Amino acid sequence: MKRRKIESVALLLVALLVAAGAMAQPMKRGSTMHATGTFKVNVKPTEVSPVGKEAGLGVMTIDKTWSGAIEGTSKGQMTTSVTGKAMAYVALESMKVKVDGHSGTFVFMHSATMMSDDPQAAMLNVTVVPNSGTGDLAGIEGKLKIMIDKTGHSYDFEYTMPAR
Repeated sequence: MKRRKIESVALLLVALLVAAGAMAQPMKRGSTMHATGTFKVNVKPTEVSPVGKEAGLGVMTIDKTWSGAIEGTSKGQMTTSVTGKAMAYVALESMKVKVDGHSGTFVFMHSATMMSDDPQAAMLNVTVVPNSGTGDLAGIEGKLKIMIDKTGHSYDFEYTMPAR
């Protein structure tokens, strides 16, 4: 009797999963696009929690103005670590922008590492937090490449939007 009950519940779960799958429409993506331009950034140290202080971490605020294919502003917070030769940061950055003329908001998530004795081995990953887009930017996905030279900061944002 217990076996039949387990089998009935399993069949019901399979039926529900099949029905849910049939109702879920995969989001059709548009083509991959690139938005390029520059940004100005103001990064300032801010108060670190007692736990963060004990761990030897730093905290910075991020305030950016974007121009080019991305127009608008962003605000964020970064947590940093410097231990010996290793440096790292993680950050969340809330974007209030137009991307190629499409208005809305979304969130970037940053993670980066670097060794002071080998700057060429630096790794930076900046991606859109899934499902964070609003307005015309709902459904946006992508990754941001940041370049820094003597003229300042520039970017190449490779992204996709749902087919409309």
